[in-house]
Amino acid sequence: MSNQRQQKPTLTGQRFKTRKRDEKERFDPFQFQESIVQGLNQTGTDLNAVTKFLDASGAKLDYRRYAETLFDILVAGGTLAPGGTLSDDVTCTDFCLFKAQEDMETMQAYAQLLLFLKGFTESERNKLAMLTGILLANGSLSASILSSLFNENLVKEGVSACFAVKLFKSWLSEKDINSVAASLRKVGMENRLMELFPANKRSCEHFSKYFTDAGLKELSDFARNQQSIGARKELQKELQELISRGDPLKDIITYIREEIKKNNISEQTMIGLIWSSVMSSVEWNKKEELVTEQAIKHLKQYSPLLKAFTSQGLSELTLLLKIQEYCYDNIHFMKAFQKIVVLLYKADVLSEEAILKWYNEAHLAKGKSVFLEQMQKFVEWLKNAEEESESEEEEAD
Repeated sequence: MSNQRQQKPTLTGQRFKTRKRDEKERFDPFQFQESIVQGLNQTGTDLNAVTKFLDASGAKLDYRRYAETLFDILVAGGTLAPGGTLSDDVTCTDFCLFKAQEDMETMQAYAQLLLFLKGFTESERNKLAMLTGILLANGSLSASILSSLFNENLVKEGVSACFAVKLFKSWLSEKDINSVAASLRKVGMENRLMELFPANKRSCEHFSKYFTDAGLKELSDFARNQQSIGARKELQKELQELISRGDPLKDIITYIREEIKKNNISEQTMIGLIWSSVMSSVEWNKKEELVTEQAIKHLKQYSPLLKAFTSQGLSELTLLLKIQEYCYDNIHFMKAFQKIVVLLYKADVLSEEAILKWYNEAHLAKGKSVFLEQMQKFVEWLKNAEEESESEEEEAD
């Protein structure tokens, strides 16, 4: 008898495993509704819990395929039968728009369901976007609902940007850009529109081209202006830190010139930022008789910085207006105006042409009578000096 074990017979041939994605799933809105309604009823009325449930279920349930069923559930609580009534043979949920409290706060909370836009067809999304735009225009909705569009998946798939185009077109057909901007600022949305795009496309250039091509140049210009404002705020914050640290003026001037070039900022805008930064870097004395002396000492130190960015007459005039406004808004500086102007004249920051233009026609209404009176003798001196200079030139000729 052989010691070798007898081999068992084996099946020959290749075995194929059917992949699930190749199997055609049966369309079953009833089962879909049961899954959604059961989950909603378990989460209760907590919107955050509901949102987490719907977000998690989106990975397992086909929201796009059952878009109409999902919409019926979120709005009416269950599938609608012909005629608009709820089907009697299915379980319903109380978490729906029709059973919610009738107040603005609750309606705004339900508006967050925009998060599940990818479950709707393009036509359904367009209609919802247009309706949302109209509701935003008439004040029925707060612009804070736009935060739903910043969902990572919606942004990645391009749903958010497409929806925003229809929404803003509808909104701007009812209201002008100033009204839209005011609504966005009210809820802190004015600087978040770039988030409609993925991180690698989140630039002013891409935003501008996308919405301009879509016929929304007004919105593109608004976003560009907001970015410019944001850049100026960041620049002023950095300037204040540089000045507070006592960095060398040479380094500060180099930094500012780089920022002007990078952000395309005009010299007139920049001199205003520099003035504000210089004046906010000091804790001023509360006594009027001491603050003037403190201001003169401080500005004398930073006059080279101001001089570097007043190469144009318009920049000098802008600085004069900023000084006037500052002295008016800060009552302890009311009597310091003339001494500040004279200091900057002697430091070659301000020219006599700019001072005379300010005095004769370009001053602000703020504190006008007080400041003009302070400047009267100095202006007369400037005029006399100018006349003497002209006489000397004529005699030389």
